[in-house]
Amino acid sequence: MDLSQRQAEIAELVRESGFLSVDRLAERFAVTTQTIRRDLTGLCDLGLVRRRHGGVERPANGGNLAYGTRQVLNLEAKERIAGAVARFVPDGATLAFSIGTTPEVVARRLADRRALRVFTNNLNVAMTLSANPSCEVTIAGGRLRSGDRDILGSGTVDFFSAYKVDIGIFGVAGVDEDGTLLDFHEDEVAARQAIRENCRASFLVLDHTKFGRAAHVRGGAITEVDRVFCDRAPPPALTACLAQAGTALTVADAEAGA
Repeated sequence: MDLSQRQAEIAELVRESGFLSVDRLAERFAVTTQTIRRDLTGLCDLGLVRRRHGGVERPANGGNLAYGTRQVLNLEAKERIAGAVARFVPDGATLAFSIGTTPEVVARRLADRRALRVFTNNLNVAMTLSANPSCEVTIAGGRLRSGDRDILGSGTVDFFSAYKVDIGIFGVAGVDEDGTLLDFHEDEVAARQAIRENCRASFLVLDHTKFGRAAHVRGGAITEVDRVFCDRAPPPALTACLAQAGTALTVADAEAGA
């Protein structure tokens, strides 16, 4: 199922607030309660929200959302982040891309760069950048996760460890209150760590919903990356930690997504 823009916004609002009533949503979007209920039925079917008397609430965490759903959620924020990242990537750069929807959006923004050399385990990134005849794309080998269109496993770690790139671009499932980076699978962490350890500059790209989002596999800290790109400033405690560690922070403004 493809989400409408309104449904994506509803899912984001519920994620932030925890609970929203049907009446409040109808008022916010200036539509009837019947329209909102149809929207909510689709969101419930996808597991993005859970019905509660009078409205919907944030679902109990049961793992990551389907890739197609994540592609739609917070898309405007991801495009702003991608625009900000693009300012730091020159023609001819050597890049490593991780899995995830935000790195995919960054790749789309870089599709017109010339002579990029790209190493990735993300097939969406590979297909996007391989359409540019001036770019050279190398992909990791191994078993494909068909739902996410990516490749993970020990071979992927060896793949990224075999190269030294200018910039590593990766996302994350969540960031704990103390700055610990979180993902849903050990192989996701291992691949991300391999990229970070084998690049001259590491770029963490994430929208604001990742702050405080629960995921159960630990893997590094936000202060270990060179630059964080986000659509909103992190919580004050994390912002202070980044400043103390010397990690640069770029908060993407509206113009970055233009």
